[in-house]
Amino acid sequence: MRWEQLRAGKGEPVLPGLGAFGEAVRSVRAPEFGGITFHEVRARSVLNRVPGESAVPFRWSVNPYRGCSHACTYCLEGSTPVLLADGRAKPIAELRTGDRILGTRGHGVARRLVPTEVLAQWSTVREAYRITLEDGTRLVAGADHRFLGARGWKYVTGSRLGTAQRPHLEPGMELVGAGRFVRTPDDTLGYRAGYLCGMLRSGGFATEPEAAARALAYLPDFGSSAGFMRIPREPDAHWARGFLAGLFDLAGGYRRGALTLAHDETEVVEALFAALDRFSFSYETVGHRGHPGRRQARLTGGTGEVLRFLHLADPVVAWKRSLEGTVIGSVRRRVAAVEPMGLSLPLFDITTGTGDFVADGVVSHNCFARHSHTYLDFDAGHDFDTQVVVKVNAPEVLAAQLTHPSWRREPVAMGTNTDPYQRAEGRYRLMPGIIRALARSGTPLSILTKGTMLSRDLPLLSVAGKDVPVRLAVSLALLDRDLQRRLEPGTPSPQARLDLLRKAAAAGLPCSVMVAPVLPYLTDSAEALDALFAELADAGVTSATVLPLHLRPGAREWFASWLGRTHPALVPRYRRLYARGSYVDRGYRELLAARAGPLLRRHGLAPQTANNHREPEPPPPRTETTQLRLL
Repeated sequence: MRWEQLRAGKGEPVLPGLGAFGEAVRSVRAPEFGGITFHEVRARSVLNRVPGESAVPFRWSVNPYRGCSHACTYCLEGSTPVLLADGRAKPIAELRTGDRILGTRGHGVARRLVPTEVLAQWSTVREAYRITLEDGTRLVAGADHRFLGARGWKYVTGSRLGTAQRPHLEPGMELVGAGRFVRTPDDTLGYRAGYLCGMLRSGGFATEPEAAARALAYLPDFGSSAGFMRIPREPDAHWARGFLAGLFDLAGGYRRGALTLAHDETEVVEALFAALDRFSFSYETVGHRGHPGRRQARLTGGTGEVLRFLHLADPVVAWKRSLEGTVIGSVRRRVAAVEPMGLSLPLFDITTGTGDFVADGVVSHNCFARHSHTYLDFDAGHDFDTQVVVKVNAPEVLAAQLTHPSWRREPVAMGTNTDPYQRAEGRYRLMPGIIRALARSGTPLSILTKGTMLSRDLPLLSVAGKDVPVRLAVSLALLDRDLQRRLEPGTPSPQARLDLLRKAAAAGLPCSVMVAPVLPYLTDSAEALDALFAELADAGVTSATVLPLHLRPGAREWFASWLGRTHPALVPRYRRLYARGSYVDRGYRELLAARAGPLLRRHGLAPQTANNHREPEPPPPRTETTQLRLL
């Protein structure tokens, strides 16, 4: 039964998949919330205990809403390559639901690669951390992302002591994976010539249809000439990569963890060894039992060398490049450093059938939150953003739960799964009752939100803060009122937000700030950031993170038009910075982080280090009139 069947006045059936979760009241579509359907539920419980294995710095949460129009998670940078089922790699930002990738099966770190499916994919904005491995690999992830270490799953950041205690990455720690990823070869004329030479001199079109199809596509580039059949005296790297691919497709194989290439022509064998040496592969040479005159090269570097060969050469025969069943537990890579980048970035995550995936050669844990929406007969993508379950009796149920004799007044976190100040809160006003119930019971609370509706409850939070610890966060990107009015018409002014921060600080409420969006060449100068950070420090802000402008289709066109009218000289620069799409160039992000970091430290606003974990900061608020959408 689909939710669309539940309309006001059609009774109160039990919701699909809910079980003891609650009972449906009705489904409502209101004109002021275009595109969102609210499904009202009378919940039986709203106080949720976090599973012990989660190791987050809180044990209890309250989520009055399920599903969110601006939901978040903790994930990886969009360019992070993910291992596909065919052994190739694709950036996580380009993955789509239904794509076949490789996950793992096994116990602990003894794992085998198995095909799995992408069940959901989405993006969010979070404070970014750079993880550098000793082999030079750099991963960018959120603080709560997890990688598989030699002694189990590890969060990116954490602490050995206190409430933030949890297993986390540290220098020298070993991560489990499938070896370092390398870039696949460019489809150059040299690569094509090398492929044809290796493939045709190993048997040609007789055996593998996929190799034959690739060769037929390459042949027109060379006309009637058969010069590609000759091995160059000094082949370049492109030719060598293509040669290895063609040779592997026709005269190579991968079985039981061993990748081999063999040939009986002396000239071809010498070219094979030279190509392997060129790329520093570890291999041994042996004879072939079935063909006395044939020479064979067997890679000896384990799974890491096999994966590097497949990526570097890019053969086409699917069954030969399948990694299914490959053991990866013995592939270990050491962490060199974990560093906060000093700014927030668009990050991506997926849900998979195995619960994990291989990101740039390291086994990575995936998020479950979106896929859990399917338990209610929703999909994990669009429905998660537009079909919002509302626990209309949340304040009353929570108040009753907090009076139970077993309740020990442990801290309760809100916004850890879905935003409590999303647009639905404007209609249902559940948070005031929840805040009162927590404060009256003596329960500490924290709120992570990107909804400006937080200002409505600031007086109530100030009162609650006198009785229990309260933590919150807001957003402020610039001080220039004229620029802010043109970019974000209808939103609170910078001064109004600073006043809000001062009131929060005066009430004793720890408050952090998201500096977003920072506009390249407009609001990113050291002078502008220094002035803003000084105001934030003066307002009593405890910490700040920095996020560069993100331009999705729609916002991108609007901003391009505005920039052309007001700052035409900057148009070429922005074209270069956003040439790859919605996300600013990596070089600019590094530059902004290097500029903002010292200034944040100067004003006492720097994010805490990896070994002093704190709850992740929320992305900036988003309103109906805000023109620059960050997600």
